[in-house]
Amino acid sequence: MNGKQFLEMLARLPARVWLQAILGLLGFVVLAVLGFAVIAGVAAVIVLAILGFKAKAWIHGLFAGTSPPEPPSRQERRVIDVTYEIIDGRNDKTEQSRREPP
Repeated sequence: MNGKQFLEMLARLPARVWLQAILGLLGFVVLAVLGFAVIAGVAAVIVLAILGFKAKAWIHGLFAGTSPPEPPSRQERRVIDVTYEIIDGRNDKTEQSRREPP
Protein backbone atom coordinates (compact mmCIF):
# COMPACT_ATOMS: atom_id res chain seq x y z
CA MET A 1 0.00 0.00 0.00
CA ASN A 2 1.45 3.31 -1.06
CA GLY A 3 0.66 6.79 0.25
CA LYS A 4 -2.05 7.47 -2.33
CA GLN A 5 -3.93 4.28 -1.48
CA PHE A 6 -3.69 5.07 2.24
CA LEU A 7 -5.18 8.54 1.72
CA GLU A 8 -8.00 7.05 -0.39
CA MET A 9 -8.74 4.57 2.42
CA LEU A 10 -8.91 7.42 4.95
CA ALA A 11 -11.22 9.38 2.66
CA ARG A 12 -13.67 6.45 2.52
CA LEU A 13 -14.08 6.32 6.30
CA PRO A 14 -17.55 7.30 7.54
CA ALA A 15 -18.05 10.68 9.20
CA ARG A 16 -18.76 9.11 12.60
CA VAL A 17 -15.24 7.61 12.64
CA TRP A 18 -13.73 11.05 11.96
CA LEU A 19 -15.94 12.60 14.64
CA GLN A 20 -14.96 9.94 17.20
CA ALA A 21 -11.28 10.38 16.39
CA ILE A 22 -11.44 14.17 16.73
CA LEU A 23 -13.42 14.01 19.99
CA GLY A 24 -11.01 11.40 21.36
CA LEU A 25 -8.01 13.54 20.50
CA LEU A 26 -9.59 16.65 22.05
CA GLY A 27 -10.50 14.68 25.18
CA PHE A 28 -6.94 13.41 25.46
CA VAL A 29 -5.51 16.93 25.12
CA VAL A 30 -7.94 18.33 27.71
CA LEU A 31 -7.15 15.56 30.19
CA ALA A 32 -3.41 16.02 29.65
CA VAL A 33 -3.63 19.77 30.24
CA LEU A 34 -5.85 19.36 33.29
CA GLY A 35 -3.59 16.64 34.67
CA PHE A 36 -0.56 18.86 34.31
CA ALA A 37 -2.44 21.77 35.87
CA VAL A 38 -3.42 19.64 38.86
CA ILE A 39 0.15 18.43 39.38
CA ALA A 40 1.53 21.97 39.04
CA GLY A 41 -1.16 23.29 41.41
CA VAL A 42 -0.37 20.71 44.07
CA ALA A 43 3.35 21.48 43.78
CA ALA A 44 2.65 25.21 44.07
CA VAL A 45 0.52 24.70 47.19
CA ILE A 46 3.26 22.59 48.80
CA VAL A 47 5.94 25.19 48.02
CA LEU A 48 3.76 28.01 49.37
CA ALA A 49 3.06 26.05 52.56
CA ILE A 50 6.77 25.45 53.15
CA LEU A 51 7.59 29.10 52.47
CA GLY A 52 4.76 30.16 54.81
CA PHE A 53 6.11 28.10 57.69
CA LYS A 54 9.64 29.36 57.09
CA ALA A 55 8.44 32.98 56.90
CA LYS A 56 6.46 32.54 60.12
CA ALA A 57 9.52 31.22 61.94
CA TRP A 58 11.69 34.01 60.50
CA ILE A 59 9.24 36.76 61.50
CA HIS A 60 8.80 35.26 64.96
CA GLY A 61 12.58 35.20 65.41
CA LEU A 62 12.87 38.73 64.07
CA PHE A 63 10.39 40.27 66.50
CA ALA A 64 11.05 38.02 69.50
CA GLY A 65 14.03 40.18 70.47
CA THR A 66 16.10 37.24 71.63
CA SER A 67 19.56 36.46 70.43
CA PRO A 68 20.04 33.33 68.36
CA PRO A 69 20.58 30.22 70.44
CA GLU A 70 24.14 29.27 71.25
CA PRO A 71 25.44 25.97 70.00
CA PRO A 72 25.49 23.25 72.64
CA SER A 73 28.69 22.99 74.63
CA ARG A 74 30.91 20.05 74.10
CA GLN A 75 30.64 17.46 76.81
CA GLU A 76 33.82 15.71 75.85
CA ARG A 77 36.94 17.82 76.24
CA ARG A 78 40.16 16.32 74.99
CA VAL A 79 43.60 17.84 74.95
CA ILE A 80 45.68 16.85 71.98
CA ASP A 81 49.43 17.20 72.21
CA VAL A 82 50.94 18.87 69.19
CA THR A 83 54.62 19.14 68.50
CA TYR A 84 56.03 21.89 66.34
CA GLU A 85 59.27 22.00 64.47
CA ILE A 86 60.74 25.39 63.60
CA ILE A 87 62.77 25.34 60.44
CA ASP A 88 65.29 28.03 59.68
CA GLY A 89 65.04 28.67 55.95
CA ARG A 90 67.85 31.21 55.73
CA ASN A 91 70.33 28.56 54.64
CA ASP A 92 68.01 27.06 52.09
CA LYS A 93 69.26 27.33 48.49
CA THR A 94 65.86 28.25 47.12
CA GLU A 95 65.56 31.03 49.67
CA GLN A 96 68.97 32.38 48.70
CA SER A 97 68.13 32.29 45.01
CA ARG A 98 65.06 34.41 45.69
CA ARG A 99 67.11 37.06 47.49
CA GLU A 100 70.02 37.29 45.06
CA PRO A 101 69.44 38.53 41.50
CA PRO A 102 70.77 36.17 38.78
